[in-house]
Amino acid sequence: MRTERNLTRLDRVFTRLDREPERPAHIDVPKMSRHRLVLFSATLAFYLAIVWAVVITSWLVRLDWQVMFFRPYQQWPEIHAFLDYYVVLGQRGPTAVMVAAWLGWRSWRQHTLRPLLMLGTSLLLLNITVGAAKLGMGRLGPHYATTIGSNEMGLGGDIFPSGHTANAVVTWGILAYLASTPRARRWLSALSAVTSLGVGLTTVYLGTHWLSDVVLGWAAGLLILLALPWTEPLVARAETALFDLRDRWRTRQPVPVTATPGSLAPTAPVLLKPRAPAQDEAPAARETEAPAARETVAPPRPPRAPAHLAPGPHSTRSERTPVTPAGSRRPPHSDRLPRGTAASAARPVTGG
Repeated sequence: MRTERNLTRLDRVFTRLDREPERPAHIDVPKMSRHRLVLFSATLAFYLAIVWAVVITSWLVRLDWQVMFFRPYQQWPEIHAFLDYYVVLGQRGPTAVMVAAWLGWRSWRQHTLRPLLMLGTSLLLLNITVGAAKLGMGRLGPHYATTIGSNEMGLGGDIFPSGHTANAVVTWGILAYLASTPRARRWLSALSAVTSLGVGLTTVYLGTHWLSDVVLGWAAGLLILLALPWTEPLVARAETALFDLRDRWRTRQPVPVTATPGSLAPTAPVLLKPRAPAQDEAPAARETEAPAARETVAPPRPPRAPAHLAPGPHSTRSERTPVTPAGSRRPPHSDRLPRGTAASAARPVTGG
């Protein structure tokens, strides 16, 4: 009998990843270089400067109100329908699904979980940092503004910085961050910059964000991309832990057993160990018990009778006692005698 466990889709995925358990050597993992550290510091300073300019209601807030009163959606209504669809490139759900599909294929080809783990790390940082800033500053949007010329801060809003813009920078910028070659990284960086710039300006066109919201959203997304090299060691440990967990899970699966009828060897008879006689027993008793102690196991039992027969021994047909006596089966009559006797001749003949 041959029993084998059917491979599931998860087993096939792990088998594919096992072909090359280590990270490929041609993949360049970005590091926190001095140039990147300078860019991160400059972007952080710019982020804080935008927040301060809005808090003190500077010229940036007056520019926000001028753009809002300009109402771009009324100036160019012919592109309104297109921009309604284009702004979806900044929504977190659809963009995360599209980028995750691409990075999942990259993980399959490169035999590593790093692309998907980096995407999850960047989105987690985006939700924490941008979400905390939105709730902390509580700025109202243009459609809900209460006082002309006010910065609308601390009124329970959640639009500063722009989540659409920051999400577009991070989601499309992670493709450039994970690029395998410098040329692909340059092209993807330019494409993600244009896409995120268009998403931010689209939100200003639709009137859902102030211009300063979009500028701060660009800075927030860029800060996350520049800080990703600091998370590389943590991602590498997480990848190793996931593969170790996979190995432990696979060791708990039942091992396929292959058995054939010829592989079952007969069991050797078990001999009973002779009992050591007591010192006070007689020699004759020891001799009588010695043969019994060398006996093997009991002989096999006779085959069991079929279920349709009554229990107990059964004899053959020839050994059974006849039910009727030998001879004639006629019932006995007292006035009749067997043929061939003298009485039959003495019986009178009738009819003359």
